[in-house]
Amino acid sequence: MTDLTRRGAGRALTSAALLFASGAAAPDAATAAIEPPPAHDMTGLPAEWHGSERIVFLIYPGFTALDMVGPHYMLTNLMGATTKIVAASRAPVKSDTGLAFVPDATFEDITDAPDIFCVPGGTSGTLAAIEDVATLRFVKHIGGAAKIVTSVCTGSLILGAAGLLDGYRATSHWVTRPLLPIFGAIPTEGRVVRDRNRITGGGVTAGIDFGLSLVGQLRDRTYAESVQLLAEYAPEPPFDSGTPGRAAPGVKGMMEAMFVDFLRQAEQVGRDGVARAAGL
Repeated sequence: MTDLTRRGAGRALTSAALLFASGAAAPDAATAAIEPPPAHDMTGLPAEWHGSERIVFLIYPGFTALDMVGPHYMLTNLMGATTKIVAASRAPVKSDTGLAFVPDATFEDITDAPDIFCVPGGTSGTLAAIEDVATLRFVKHIGGAAKIVTSVCTGSLILGAAGLLDGYRATSHWVTRPLLPIFGAIPTEGRVVRDRNRITGGGVTAGIDFGLSLVGQLRDRTYAESVQLLAEYAPEPPFDSGTPGRAAPGVKGMMEAMFVDFLRQAEQVGRDGVARAAGL
């Protein structure tokens, strides 16, 4: 289903809910079979449900797809909002698992400050993004001008390297959260951490929560709950190992051991990025 048809379906579902809640009668089966469906009527929706947010998602080679796709799904259900996926060029960008995404804008195309700027995370791809001068410059200037600056997972390291988290409470993937102080950020536990106009999400799936919570912030609870129902977002994971505190010691130890070298490299790349961004 395309973004257009999915948003249309979401709006239709919401309108239908409002229609039936107001007491209007449903057509009988015979009438429904003969008459074409009426044109979608937006007049019954609260005026505040329609906005004009401009949303920019950054992607780069090696980013984690779900970091972007989770909040992208939620935020593209904001009626009236426009969304752009931005990269250094319009060439397809492969995620860390090989999924390819086609950007619809480049750094040069984004000249106005967006309302919402979102940076996904990753591992080696994230470090490469910090080391790329063009990417770091874009994040520093567009993120610095955006009304709401956000990240998912290790995307907060990119924000931090660009100087956008200095003095802010923030989170990241649990593995990299201890690195946040090198950017002047205050490490804070939580799937979604807000500090003024900075919103950072924890690891990967936390982006879904971040996106849905922002929908509620920008519209209202009923709107957000409608989007949640449309997504049938009611997680019931088959295992209870989604946080360091819940994971078995052996599982946690194995994962920590896997990231020792990455953390060492990330700390150095992050420190270098901060110094580099200062001159951009």
